[in-house]
Amino acid sequence: MRKAESLLGRHEECLVWGSEGRLPLSLTPYLSLTRVLANLLGLGYPEQSPRDAITLDLFSHVLIFCAQQGFSVEQTSTAYALLQDLHKACVATPLGNVEECYRYFTSVLFCHGVRRPPFSINLFKEEQLLALADYVVNTYFRHFKLYKYVFTPQVRLDLSLTYVGLQSPKLWPEDEIEKEGSEEVEEQAVTLQEEEPETVVEPQQEPSQVSILRAYIKTQLNKELEQLQQLVEEQLKASEERLSSKLTALERPFQLPPGKGKSKTK
Repeated sequence: MRKAESLLGRHEECLVWGSEGRLPLSLTPYLSLTRVLANLLGLGYPEQSPRDAITLDLFSHVLIFCAQQGFSVEQTSTAYALLQDLHKACVATPLGNVEECYRYFTSVLFCHGVRRPPFSINLFKEEQLLALADYVVNTYFRHFKLYKYVFTPQVRLDLSLTYVGLQSPKLWPEDEIEKEGSEEVEEQAVTLQEEEPETVVEPQQEPSQVSILRAYIKTQLNKELEQLQQLVEEQLKASEERLSSKLTALERPFQLPPGKGKSKTK
């Protein structure tokens, strides 16, 4: 979690030539592109590792998109580094941080679309900026949960319950448990042989206070768990609705905010 906060909490900086290694921009065939990318990223065989295959597919397609848009070498390197940092921030924690990643993406994106030295540069034109934003939103953010599921460890919660006023059960070694079990089986066999064939119906014992207390605690715990599950489902539904509304708003054509156009030349 600290790694994700360090990635998302840093100041916006220019990402020109921020990618690792030299990008294979002159290779147009897809197979040659994937081979060179696999060597640069230090990936193994994609057929054996699903993570390596997904990583290779992610970055190879962004290079293909940049080539289709006619981006320059500097623009392609910046787009590649932007997606690389976004992916690192996503997989740095198994917790949901889609809103933080989206804010980081938009801030860094506009840092390369407006000339305001020394804080930002106008590396991309307005049309290129919108095309890159639409591409990342429609590809990466639309499958954000899938990337989170594949590249982050699964979170597991272990609960241990202690009842107030009750003694904790005494733990016996396995050897003693086996000996006691064998002795009880032998004693039961001897008593069955000595007893008469007539069956005696014993009166049913009334439930003790301990069993009543355990049943009450169990019912109350089930109610609390149901309420907690309903609350979590409502929060997830609300977050999905907010994300879908943002995605639909981004899919519509929009203009840059006033005051962030071209700077006046003196």
